[in-house]
Amino acid sequence: MAKKQSILGRIGQLTRANINSLLDKAEDPEKMLDQLVRDYTSSIAEAEEAVAQTIGNLRLAEADHAEDISAAQEWGNKALAASQKADSLRTSGSAGEADKFDALAKIALSKQIGYENEAKTAAPQIASQNEVVEKLKAGLINMKGKLEELQTKRDQLVARAKTAEAQNTVHDAIKSIDVMDPTSEVSRFEEKVRREEAKVAGKSELAASSLDAQFEELEGDSSSAEIEARLSELKSGGAAAISSPSE
Repeated sequence: MAKKQSILGRIGQLTRANINSLLDKAEDPEKMLDQLVRDYTSSIAEAEEAVAQTIGNLRLAEADHAEDISAAQEWGNKALAASQKADSLRTSGSAGEADKFDALAKIALSKQIGYENEAKTAAPQIASQNEVVEKLKAGLINMKGKLEELQTKRDQLVARAKTAEAQNTVHDAIKSIDVMDPTSEVSRFEEKVRREEAKVAGKSELAASSLDAQFEELEGDSSSAEIEARLSELKSGGAAAISSPSE
């Protein structure tokens, strides 16, 4: 009986376990849930074996009880038959033979009483064992329900943890973008390109200015040549040849 009580106590303790409280105290809830699932599965297997053994013992006791009842009835029938035989012999005048059958009837009655006493003694024990077995079965059902709850909790928690991890990754990526904005890098590159374009434009403008100066110099040289020619003409002709506008 002590063993049965210990089984009941263990099942009761397991079914009263507060999973949420355990998870709140866990540093790594996922690992703890995996361990709890393994522990619960192992405990259920052990409890099932113990309950099966208890049920087996109960069924043996019930079979023995049924045999005691059957044997009591059988010896009762033998006692009745022996008693009736004794009465018949006594009626026919065979008192000696009748006494023998009465003695057999008494032996049969003794056997009957013995089996009836065993059956009466076993009856309350069997009733008690039946109650224990029903409680053990209920405890196993509760344990299996807890295991399903635990497995569901574990799956939900793992999914939430992965979602939180993904959100943290995105959040960290956003923070890194805020710290080093890639658009600022593009802006710096764009500014560098603009400076290069301005430098090219400056070189082009400088080249254009030099070309204009060369043409102006050529024009200046042409005017000087004309002046020199006219001066020479004055010296040789005595008077400067003035060209009319119409010429």
